[in-house]
Amino acid sequence: MDIKEIQNLIKFVAKSGASEVKLEMEDVKITIKTGSGKTETTIVQAAPLASMPQAPVAAPSPAAPVAEIAAPSPATSNEEDNYIVVKSPIIGTFYRKPAPDKPNFVEVGSEINTGDTVCVIEAMKLFNEIESEVSGKIVKVLVDDSTPVEFDQPLFLVDPS
Repeated sequence: MDIKEIQNLIKFVAKSGASEVKLEMEDVKITIKTGSGKTETTIVQAAPLASMPQAPVAAPSPAAPVAEIAAPSPATSNEEDNYIVVKSPIIGTFYRKPAPDKPNFVEVGSEINTGDTVCVIEAMKLFNEIESEVSGKIVKVLVDDSTPVEFDQPLFLVDPS
């Protein structure tokens, strides 16, 4: 099982609302626990290779940067408290345009309504249109075009007033 499959499994479990999922295969054991906005993943692999015991140590590391990214946001959001954050519902590559020769879906200052497409996220060769769940004005684009995004990563700030 490769990292992409594990990430997709984590995304699926987070969306499903399950609190814990255990998966055991011949050489891999995975436990995913969710709750209170935190996802904990434990991966245990058999040790036929000497480098494999280091993999479980590396798995929790991606969770640490997410916490570090989340911590500065509230500190810098004193004036951004009135804004609503549009977050990524999936893992993939963020695109602001429907095609390279087309204009961006939204720009800073664009008025959006609930259901308007604000971007596209490519996941596993599928392009998923991301629709706004709020109405308002785009105040800030938080992600650069053609960059990878994680599940629940902030994409846009919207002023609902």
